[in-house]
Amino acid sequence: MVKLAVLVSLTGSLLKAILDAGLPVYLVVADRKCRALEIARRAKVPNVVLLERTDFSKRFDRAAYTADMIKLLKKHGIDLVAMAGFMTVFEEEIFEHFTLLNTHPSLLPAFKGEGHNAVRDALEAGAPETGCTIHIATAELDAGPILAQAKVPVLQGDTVDTLHERIKEVERVLYPEEIFKYMQKMG
Repeated sequence: MVKLAVLVSLTGSLLKAILDAGLPVYLVVADRKCRALEIARRAKVPNVVLLERTDFSKRFDRAAYTADMIKLLKKHGIDLVAMAGFMTVFEEEIFEHFTLLNTHPSLLPAFKGEGHNAVRDALEAGAPETGCTIHIATAELDAGPILAQAKVPVLQGDTVDTLHERIKEVERVLYPEEIFKYMQKMG
């Protein structure tokens, strides 16, 4: 059986969707104290870890944090990692050890970069549609192979919040489906 880890930072809505879809989450790791940890504990995920990031400045030691994450994932024998609203960017080394799946709130390659800006950028660009992309994460941000995409129309009067919520609704269905497919492919 494939051992799945889910990395979280925020509210846990994607983690909840993954758990509600019946995916066997073996480990949840958060980079900060967040609601997602509560969701994992209530769902009785076997291993819930806070690998806390305390420095959010430019001095943040990304290499050390990446090394600590690799060590933790190896300790638990993880085969596949799903980032679910995880807000820390890793150094290249982690991609040499693990396959990391990610979701991004745009139709990549459009509006690459930090996910929390993608919805705003789509609105500012006057895009008629956006959506979400499920992809394999690589050292280059939002450049890995695309597994699936779902379109979401931009409606007149949309705000960042209203559009982002519609994207999340689609994402909460598509991401668990793609994680499941990827796990089946792994055997």
